[in-house]
Amino acid sequence: MAFAHTHAANRHWLPRASSKTLAHIPGEDGPPIVGNTFRMLKDPRAFGRRMFDRYGPIYRNRAFGDTMLNLIGPEANELVLFDRDKIFSSEQGWGPLLNLLFPRGLMLMDFEKHRADRRTLSVAFKPEPMRHYAEQLNRGIAREVRGWANRPMRFYDAIKALTLDLAAESFLGMELGPEAKRVNQAFVDEVQASVAPIRYPVPGTPMARGVAGRRYLIDLFKREIPRRRDGDGQDFFSHFCRATDEQGRPLSDDAIADHMNFLMMAAHDTITSSATSLVLLLGRHGAWQERLRDEIMALGLNDDEGLAYGQLDRLTLTDYAFKEALRWMPPVPSIPRRALKDFEFGGYRIPAGTQVGVSVAFTHHMPEIWPDPHVFDPLRFEPEKVRARHRFAWVPFGGGAHMCLGLHFAEMQIRILMTQLLRRYRIEVPEDAGHDWQAWPIPRPKDGLPVRFVPIG
Repeated sequence: MAFAHTHAANRHWLPRASSKTLAHIPGEDGPPIVGNTFRMLKDPRAFGRRMFDRYGPIYRNRAFGDTMLNLIGPEANELVLFDRDKIFSSEQGWGPLLNLLFPRGLMLMDFEKHRADRRTLSVAFKPEPMRHYAEQLNRGIAREVRGWANRPMRFYDAIKALTLDLAAESFLGMELGPEAKRVNQAFVDEVQASVAPIRYPVPGTPMARGVAGRRYLIDLFKREIPRRRDGDGQDFFSHFCRATDEQGRPLSDDAIADHMNFLMMAAHDTITSSATSLVLLLGRHGAWQERLRDEIMALGLNDDEGLAYGQLDRLTLTDYAFKEALRWMPPVPSIPRRALKDFEFGGYRIPAGTQVGVSVAFTHHMPEIWPDPHVFDPLRFEPEKVRARHRFAWVPFGGGAHMCLGLHFAEMQIRILMTQLLRRYRIEVPEDAGHDWQAWPIPRPKDGLPVRFVPIG
């Protein structure tokens, strides 16, 4: 049986570059069969640092059943992500990891097909729908955070539940109700399966749970499509069901369900991670928390008002702080591609068929680019400092044609969340909280980030 994530099921994929053709690249293959998979999963940052220190900005590594090359630094990010010469396939990079879980999602498409579907999807991120989402986000966030006062809680768990509810309202246009817990678990199972060492859905394994989660979600989306095609809803799902391609044709039910499965995951899991890192950093740095609060209070909002869409760009320091949190803990730590042509990097000739990856998290902590990289300093993102850095030194949303389609939605949601939180509460985080994180597939604190929101005034 040819599973969807294998070369046998994707005849258009290039054959893998053989180990012999990559032997001239320095690196390590690790133990037979498993390679370095478990060493990477245990502590990816320490593993990457050791490999970089030993081998430099290009090194060979074997993990998850494949030999890949890691290309490190802003120049590598620009080469691979901007992809001026259309050398690198996102589909063939992500496919071996995600094709059983998120097949035909936007991230798993290349070139013309990707451009066409991205254009169709973008209708839901135009200014008028975004204003509608802003109103929903203000209502939904305010309703929830009013109940957070003086309540010991694990912030990651609370914000994950909230962002799923918000994604359901803004993206699906529906309340999940009793199904919310099952929907959330299905997404958790899909995401965890993406880095499961066993890559086949053997009963009882994380991959089997991930595949079952996908099946449940696809059925949920497909049940709703006919009603959305004929309706006038303003949520993302409804816009997408009514959208047409460049030839005026609607997308198929399968295409809509696959895109919704991927985008719903991205819309709440990545925002959950980045909101958690920002709250942790503000809890640790009270002076910066006060500066953001002063900026928000200066807007003059009354108790019943949220942050209007037209006021988003007035939160300059909040924007800097969010960008610094994304630097410190990017929600997508690394990005894989497969080379469709021979290319050169770091003085090496690299053959077509090679799996390559760029490390977002590693680049974001290179001291030659980011002095004192472990220090929280939002002023790194003042315009003159941004202009002085390589434009691919900071890439939490990727880059090039595959730049995250929902980045402005994410920025809007975080600014509204900070407005609703900081005008009400002081964030208090225990000194020992949030120190250990599960780095992959999407970072999260192992302790869930204990936090207390203390009312101000």
